[in-house]
Amino acid sequence: MKTLYSTKATVTGGRAGSASLSDSDLTVNMVPPGSKEEGNNPEQLLAMGYAACFDGALGVVKKMESASFASTTEASVDLLQGEGHDYKLAVKIHVIAEKTDLSAEEVQKLVEKAHEVCPYSKATRSNIDVEVTSEVK
Repeated sequence: MKTLYSTKATVTGGRAGSASLSDSDLTVNMVPPGSKEEGNNPEQLLAMGYAACFDGALGVVKKMESASFASTTEASVDLLQGEGHDYKLAVKIHVIAEKTDLSAEEVQKLVEKAHEVCPYSKATRSNIDVEVTSEVK
């Protein structure tokens, strides 16, 4: 495979520090989940990245299948804790389709195909529980 893009993030202080990118002026103040401090946590950033990547993959699938509809993709990320320090993530992807003559079942099939194409979905497969749903408005 050829590399299309590379970036590098640097974090100091973990969940209570700062994060920056090597190829951008973006710097994020990192805060623990649920804290009242101003900033963001890794789960929020994962949700944003996954939703953007998934909606892009859905765009590719729509082109491949000659389907047309507007889409909004939501990603919910849960940080789970089992016994002791047994932490795990769970993700729910939900696509809202609009401006389409496709049935809910047809849209869901396209969303499931996007789940096979999306690089985030591929990276999380067998590692993170991911639920993929859709609706037509």
